[in-house]
Amino acid sequence: MKKKLKILMLVPFLPNIQTSGGQTRWYNIIKHLSKEHDITLFSLKKDESEKKFIPELKKYCKKVRVFSRPKSPWTLKNILLAELGFYPLVVIRNFSASERKAVKEELEKEKYDLIHAEAFYVMPHIPETDVPTVLVEQTIEYMVYKHYVDNEVPLLLKPFYLLDVFKLRYWEKYYWKKADKLVSVSNEDRQAMLELIPETNVDIIPNGVDADYYVAKKAVKKDPARVMYGVTNFEWLQNVEAVDLLIDEVWPTIHKEEPSAKLWIVGRRIPERIVKLAEERDDVEITESIEDARDAYLSSTVMVTPIKGAGGTRLKILEAMAAGLPIVSTSIGVAGLGLTNGKHALVSDSMSGLAKQAIKVIRDKKAAEIMGKEGQKFVRDNFDWKAITKLHQPIYDNILRRPKN
Repeated sequence: MKKKLKILMLVPFLPNIQTSGGQTRWYNIIKHLSKEHDITLFSLKKDESEKKFIPELKKYCKKVRVFSRPKSPWTLKNILLAELGFYPLVVIRNFSASERKAVKEELEKEKYDLIHAEAFYVMPHIPETDVPTVLVEQTIEYMVYKHYVDNEVPLLLKPFYLLDVFKLRYWEKYYWKKADKLVSVSNEDRQAMLELIPETNVDIIPNGVDADYYVAKKAVKKDPARVMYGVTNFEWLQNVEAVDLLIDEVWPTIHKEEPSAKLWIVGRRIPERIVKLAEERDDVEITESIEDARDAYLSSTVMVTPIKGAGGTRLKILEAMAAGLPIVSTSIGVAGLGLTNGKHALVSDSMSGLAKQAIKVIRDKKAAEIMGKEGQKFVRDNFDWKAITKLHQPIYDNILRRPKN
């Protein structure tokens, strides 16, 4: 009979299914892991409104502890510490002295079998301990930030930003080595990790989707057609870059060929310039707060994702496919998913190609429906959370079998 493990899980943000991305991943992992193991959850929050997610988490966790972090990363204190100190901004912004103290006390008071950490920047909360640690990285932060600096930051400011990139790379590598077991979410990320730490064995636990959840609801397609980007968080630099490319280089061609269609941007922290654009134009819509992400996926015509920055696997793409929404994406946008171009999604690495494929989906409703169903089946067969969560057990078993130093 399998031993029930006592797991201390650390995440940077409160898990939930209302906000796409990592929080959705953590919610589903906790939900399914809790069927066989006891989980205590430690998390950060930006404001009191996020406490609404705690009752749901308590259904699956033995204990939920929440600590505060700054609402904005751009506080004077954070900026000074990032510029003058040893840590990058992402670590400073997501560190709580209260949480570190509480984790230390928790480990002294309770006997845990292992610590499960999601994202390297929660690792500073873990004191020196004999309890083995599994670190799961959803993306490689320094690569994401370097891509942003290389492509978006003015030349005069690059040296200041590149210093943060250097520190990110150093501390990611440091905590990868410090963990007893390192896990990535895609083979691409795994290869990038091994380039930095070739002596380490990296496992893969991909992102997933609750396939049943996305087919449990019905919605009418919006008319006229909606070309959607979302449901996502625009604090994530890759999303800002992608939506700018969509608006500036892809959408004008689509709108010229399909003048009745509308561009629909859905997500949190939508940049102010896009909010103003939607106020000035009737072909661009935004939704900054949506109760149920399925409403966006199910009522859109096509999702277009001109993602250029590497890292992780794309939860919003998996969610959209689970809802049967046709996908038009760059190859980087669907990297690591194993999709077949033309069957499960339409892939192009040129902005004109993305526009052409989106127009094709809008005009050929039958072909769009077939591709949507193929994508839906592919996600159910390969990325359902029930199967993906089971990948944790061999990893846990392996580190628990290792002799302690």
